[in-house]
Amino acid sequence: MHIILHQPEIPANTGNIGRTCVATGTALHLIEPLGFHLDEKSIRRAGMDYWEKLDVTRYMNVQEFHEKNPGAKIWYATTKAKRLYTEAAFSPNDYIMFGKESAGIPEELLVENEETCIRIPMLSEIRSLNLSNAVAIVLYEALRQNEFIGMQMEGELHRLVWG
Repeated sequence: MHIILHQPEIPANTGNIGRTCVATGTALHLIEPLGFHLDEKSIRRAGMDYWEKLDVTRYMNVQEFHEKNPGAKIWYATTKAKRLYTEAAFSPNDYIMFGKESAGIPEELLVENEETCIRIPMLSEIRSLNLSNAVAIVLYEALRQNEFIGMQMEGELHRLVWG
């Protein structure tokens, strides 16, 4: 799977998303401009010691992303979509785009890609979820649909043994 952040603004969100990507074997794609420098302490703090293990690529703009990823199937996560994220049929190599915290994905991109726009349901009084939470919700649904390929499916206790 691939996560695209279109012009993210808050370094802690990007750090948290980076950690989620490392934990799931998901590539992270960052489309500039970014609202921070990637060497900021807050990104490393949120991503902890995982940032070095992250498969991350930066792009100057959406056009460069498309040039370097021709034919990429992109799902656009937005509060404006008609389709729920649970109604999408995710494939293992799909890309899921999320917009910047203050404005989301540009509406021009949404209108051009209406059939692959998806949303997380929530109460109408709420503008949006935290970006890192939204990424985790949609990404894990995509991974679930693909049977969590390659992921550890059970854990071990530290001191005791399961019955």
